[in-house]
Amino acid sequence: MEAVEYFKEATEDARKALCLRSKCGSIVVDVNGNVIGRGYNAPPQDDVSIRRCNRKHELPSTFKSDKTCCVHAEQRAIMDALKNNPDRLNGSTLYFIRLDDDGGMKYSGKPYCTICSKMSLDAGIKYFALYHKEEICVYDTKEYNELSFAYKE
Repeated sequence: MEAVEYFKEATEDARKALCLRSKCGSIVVDVNGNVIGRGYNAPPQDDVSIRRCNRKHELPSTFKSDKTCCVHAEQRAIMDALKNNPDRLNGSTLYFIRLDDDGGMKYSGKPYCTICSKMSLDAGIKYFALYHKEEICVYDTKEYNELSFAYKE
């Protein structure tokens, strides 16, 4: 399967997202091309009663962590793979996609999420794929992590 097909598959997971601000999906694909993990962004355990999607402005400026209430799609896909296919994570590729307002694939910006880059590295994921306007870019996860830590808005 080609990379664009994996992004289309991640799009289906993004459509399940429960976040009010952003719809994201991820899949983890092993070295043989099999999907071994899936995820979408949503509050922990999909509990919408604890959702804070549109309230991050209520957090103090000194708040030093992720200001979203949701578990990231990448985190869920990695946890799904760890739960169901832990022996197939080494060398795998994580595909991440965000949806536009019409439910179609939205181009990604530069790598910036250190939460997901660190978790990907620790889980043994080799590559991190983003759907950029210019091209699909498959980063080595170590490079993705370095770029995420260097990102400035």
